[in-house]
Amino acid sequence: MKKFYLDMTESNNCISAFMKDAEIIQAGTTIYSMSVSARNAEYQKLAKEYDVHFIFDDMDVKVDFYTIPRIDIMAIDSKGGYIATVGMMSDLDSDASICYIDKNKRTYIIAENAREFIANIAEWKENLRAYNEIHFFQTQKQAQTMYEFIDVGVFVSENES
Repeated sequence: MKKFYLDMTESNNCISAFMKDAEIIQAGTTIYSMSVSARNAEYQKLAKEYDVHFIFDDMDVKVDFYTIPRIDIMAIDSKGGYIATVGMMSDLDSDASICYIDKNKRTYIIAENAREFIANIAEWKENLRAYNEIHFFQTQKQAQTMYEFIDVGVFVSENES
């Protein structure tokens, strides 16, 4: 089965795609931030006790890499690492694995999904398992030299762009 890649960093109008006899893989590095109004004592407790700093709209999180598959960063830690879902947007009810990327871009799986991550958040640092399925690039353009991307621009009308 042929594989195609769908850039999710600029694809506000496209959240998924289907092609007969092809696998579509989401690509890119995105940030999942929550409204500042959602910040509460529980999030502050998670940051203070477990070093999991969920991202809110008033935080300036910069990422200097592009990934395949997509990772959606939802939290950071005090050591410059990222906590993210693999392959799809962050969602408590999804089955996306949760990974940790350290400042040297070494990647680990923390939990099989967000529910497991939250249930075991006190031990998340002990649950790290090496994971080598995320490929890092400096830019999307660099990734496009190795992977075939779908051009979603052909599906957007001139009025939408």
